Formats: sequence, C-alpha cells, structure tokens
Amino acid sequence: MNNKYNLNMNKEDIHIISRHSNWSEEGVEAALKQHVYSSTKSWNKFLQLLFMSLGVGFTVSGILFFFAYNWAHLHKFAKLGLVEGLIILVVLTAVFSKLNQSIKDIILTGAAALVGVLFAVYGQIYQTGANAYDFFLGWTVFITIWVVVSNYPPLWLLFLTLINTTFVLYTQQVAQNFTEVYFVSIVFIFNTLCLIGFLSLQHLKNNINVPLWFTNVLALAVISISTIGISTGIFNHFEMQYSVLLIAAIPVYVLGIIYGYKYKRAFYLSIIPFSLIIIICALLIKASDGAGMFFTICLFVIASISGLIASLIHIQKKWNNEPIN
Repeated sequence: MNNKYNLNMNKEDIHIISRHSNWSEEGVEAALKQHVYSSTKSWNKFLQLLFMSLGVGFTVSGILFFFAYNWAHLHKFAKLGLVEGLIILVVLTAVFSKLNQSIKDIILTGAAALVGVLFAVYGQIYQTGANAYDFFLGWTVFITIWVVVSNYPPLWLLFLTLINTTFVLYTQQVAQNFTEVYFVSIVFIFNTLCLIGFLSLQHLKNNINVPLWFTNVLALAVISISTIGISTGIFNHFEMQYSVLLIAAIPVYVLGIIYGYKYKRAFYLSIIPFSLIIIICALLIKASDGAGMFFTICLFVIASISGLIASLIHIQKKWNNEPIN
C-alpha cells in the first residue's frame, strides 16, 4: 500500500483495510508504528513529564511534613520566610529558566500549591480567626494571574477546585440559609458553564490546547453534581430550587448526548445514561423501600447496565465501520 499520503488512521482502520486488501504484513506493521504506536521520543517525553510531576508533588508534600514536624521549633519569621523564599525561587525558575515549557508549567503548579501552604502557615501563626473559606478564597485570588497566563490544564483544574471549595465552605459558614438543593444548583450551573466554555475553546480555537482528559474530568464532575442533587431532592420535600436544578439538568443531559454522538465521545454516552439509572433507582426507592422493590431495582440495574454496554459496543462498531452482528 502506498503510504505517501499523510493519512490520519487509527488501529481499527488499519485492521479493516488489511482484512479487505492485499496489504502486506510489513506494510501493516509500518503503518501501526507510524500512526498508532508511540515512538521512543514520545515515551521519553511522557516519562520526563511524569517524573517531573512526581518530583514537584513529593517536594510540596515534603515541605508540608517539614512544617508539621518542626512547627514548634521554628520562629515565625523562619516559617514565613522559608515558604516565601521557596515561592520566589520556584516562580523565578519557571519564568527565567530555559527549561521546556511543559516543565515550567509543572513547576508553576507547584508554586501555586505553595501559595496554599503560605496562607496556612500565616493562619496558624497569627490565629486570625477567619473562616476557612477565606483561606481558599485568598489562595484562589493570588494564583489567578498564573492560571490565566500559563493556561496549563492541571493548574486550571486546581483553580476550579479551589473555587468550588471556597463556595462550599462559604455556604456552610456564612450563607447558612442556603438549602442543600439550592447550593447544588449553583455549583452545577457554574461547572456546566465552565465545561461549555472549555469545550467551545477546544473546537473553535485551534491554537488553544484543551486536552480531552480535562474536559472529561469536568463532565464527570458536572454529571456527579446533578446526580447527587436530583437524588437528594427526590428524598427530600419538594422545593422550588429542586425544580431549578431539574430544569437546568435536562437540557445539559440532552446536549451531552448530542455532543457525544456528533464528536464520537463514548464517555458522554456512558456517564449520562448511568446518571439516569441512578436517578431512576432513587425514584423507585422513594416509591417503596420494601424487599420486593429492592429486588426489582436489582433486576433493573442488571438489565439497564447490560443494555447500556450493548448499546455502547454497537455505537463503537458503527463509528469504526465494523460489521454489526
């Protein structure tokens, strides 16, 4: 087979072509190496980033344990000075060194984690009496510039986690009049808007790298929040906020299914039906908590999960142009 064209083939495409042509084994092996298998260079890059990430993570953990073990023996100036000096050193390394950009981003993520350590040390020294959400709010605010400038997905994930944590603690410590369903509705809408924004950048801006794993994590968080919120609303008395969550979740689920079909994302076609299965089980338990109902739920889960898996296999074969039995 002539390989002079730059074909974008996956493993399934190559196997289909080889079964229906006289393509030689040598040609198939060469195509697999070119289009499917990772090269030595790719493995070296992956291992470099992996070990660098582990190194930064263990370093931050070591700093935390250092302060925890030596807390009583350190002067407050030494405590603050050590953390601030480390942050300055790490940021200068990330900005002015000639390291690879990916390594610089990992180092900057470590610096963002150290900002949290600095606020924790400051709070322990001076016992400001502030609420816990103030700690996470300050942490979020002071790394915002780094997040926007670096545009590094793991740093964005840390940033969004801090925002959600700040809001959770705020509702628990200050806005205590927020009902649970109302709180879940706000978190769901916020994270859904973030997911839509990143998916839009992924498809509309070719120069912005939004990895698939990042949007999948966000999608899993959104579906988990809605599942927990709707299930909680089912077992509690009906509230107006519950209807808001339900009205917001329906179009999100529908758009998620449409997006999964259009862009061949089996992940969306699996987590959304699984969420619906959990919600239906909650409805059945709400209707009756007898032994017969639990037996019915077990049969429903077995049948629905089996049907979901069979449907996903059917869809995957259709996408791969494989014969469907």
